[in-house]
This record gives sequence, structure tokens and C-alpha cells, in this order.
Amino acid sequence: MSDQNPYEKLGVTEDASFDEIQDAKGRLMQQHRGEPKLVESVEAAYDAIIMDRLRMRQEGKIKVPERIRFPEREKVPQTSLGFSSPSANSSPAWLQGLLDTPTRSDLVAPTVVFLVLIGLILFYPEASILTFTVALGFGGTIYFLNRKEQQFGRAVLLTLVGLLLGVALGTVLGGALESLLIDMGLTVEKFASLVTFVLFWLISSFLR
Repeated sequence: MSDQNPYEKLGVTEDASFDEIQDAKGRLMQQHRGEPKLVESVEAAYDAIIMDRLRMRQEGKIKVPERIRFPEREKVPQTSLGFSSPSANSSPAWLQGLLDTPTRSDLVAPTVVFLVLIGLILFYPEASILTFTVALGFGGTIYFLNRKEQQFGRAVLLTLVGLLLGVALGTVLGGALESLLIDMGLTVEKFASLVTFVLFWLISSFLR
């Protein structure tokens, strides 16, 4: 594969449109998710194509529609503009390995689950419902994380961190807003549970 040019690595022709190149990159990034070397190879091929298109445009060999110029410019530092646009490739490797970009279908299940759990807390006055729903939320978050990377230990650790942060943050905020919460028919414990569910949803949807 080392003798392939960047276009062949992405599986596109040299006259492919920018949208086709973007789609090819996204498809390969999703296909090789969890394989750092292959992901790096795809990103390198994409960057090489963008640089080649920019060079050809500067030489007047191609004319690129205005809507395509901006994405290409983001790949090349423009000191004359006085600012730079951050890109995903500039973020730390550990952060790239932690964050996930879910599809719309990936968001549906966690959203439905945590909306149901929030509804149980809001509409059932019994205090015992808190322990039950938090336990369900904890287990659900582990499930949604584990199905992405099949790393159960990591899923448990991230979920536990979310639980501790949610309870701590919810308790502190709930204490500060206690009078307002009472007017809304909520206790500090219920509010802390709601904050925890929001964190669980964020973790299960946008982390891997």
C-alpha cells in the first residue's frame, strides 16, 4: 500500500470532487476506528490531496468553487489572516482517542433511556426510585460505552467518574439552589440524580 498515491489510498480518482474526497475520508476513518496506524495513513492521504489541490489552484491549473476554498484553507496555516482555525488533528492524541462523533442513530438509544429515567425521577415521588434509576443509568452507560470499543474496564471507569462528578456537582448546585428546587417540587437528591443522568448521557454519547 506504500506505493499508492493519496488518491488511491482514499479510493477516489484524481478528478474527484471535494465532497467525494470528504465522504471517502469519513468512511475510511469510521472503518478503521481503533486502528491508529491506518487512521493516520488516511489522514496523511487526505492532507496530501488537499495540499495538491491548493497547489494546483494557486498555479491556475484548476478553479475551485468558493464553497470549497474555505475547507482547503483550513488545512494550511494562514499567518496573514491574523488568526488560525483549530482542527481535530491539532488536539492531543489522548483526547482524540477519548472523544467520539456519534451518528444520529447512535444518539437515539442513550437519549431515550435517560429521558425515561429522568421522567421516573420527576413523576414518582418515592425516594427509593432514586437508587433504582441511578443504578439503571450506571448500567446503561457502561453498556453504551462498551459496545463502541469492547473495553469493559474502561467503560466502567468512565462511568464511575461520571457518577462521582454528577453526584458531587449536583449536590453542590442543589445546595445553592435549594429554595428554588423546593418551589419546583424537587429535593437536592433528585436534582443531583438529574445532573448525573445528564453526565451519563454525555459520556455514553460523546465518549468511547
